[in-house]
Amino acid sequence: MDISTEKIAEMVKHVLLEMNGEAKIENANEGGIPIGVSNRHIHLSKNDLETLFGTGYELTPIKELSQPGQYACKEQLTIIGPSMRPIENVRVLGPVRKASQVEISATDSYVLKVKPPVRESGNIKDSSPIRIVGPKGVVELTEGCIIANRHIHMSPEDARKFGVCDGDYVDIDVNGKRRTRWFDVQIRVHKDFRLEMHVDTDDANAAGIGNGFIVTVVK
Repeated sequence: MDISTEKIAEMVKHVLLEMNGEAKIENANEGGIPIGVSNRHIHLSKNDLETLFGTGYELTPIKELSQPGQYACKEQLTIIGPSMRPIENVRVLGPVRKASQVEISATDSYVLKVKPPVRESGNIKDSSPIRIVGPKGVVELTEGCIIANRHIHMSPEDARKFGVCDGDYVDIDVNGKRRTRWFDVQIRVHKDFRLEMHVDTDDANAAGIGNGFIVTVVK
């Protein structure tokens, strides 16, 4: 079958756009939502940061995250649950918060032998206890370990575009290697948010997708 020069040029252009991530952005602008895969991580309060690393210690940013003002830090810690089997090298995310929080996957919970609830980030009341070990000390959280719920960050403009409000829940179609549908995905709206859906590594691996994959809201 003969392929015209114009067709070949269009195919090459599409491949180059995908390599640069521009095709994904175009699809997102047409109504799709890019995925951000969240690995296990830790948010620390100022007091707990100093317990773990020493008085006056400050976090060391190494990479900006997709949401403005959020960043990955050089600091990594060990978490331990009732199983006494540690999970090491858990990344700290900044900036510091009012209360410390550990976000893990369901798979991690089996290793640690903890039973964290599925919650919105920041909602740690009566969540699972966990121990955090640092180079200078240990923090025993009586609550603070959760599995983050699936959620979508949106600006007010994005929310109007999708016809949703902060706190709404939507269903999401995922046409990855393992086609699936996610139910009850929380909408979170703030003027500083960038459009992105956050899932953990269990969800991403189950659907066969990764960072930047485009999903769609079920109409």
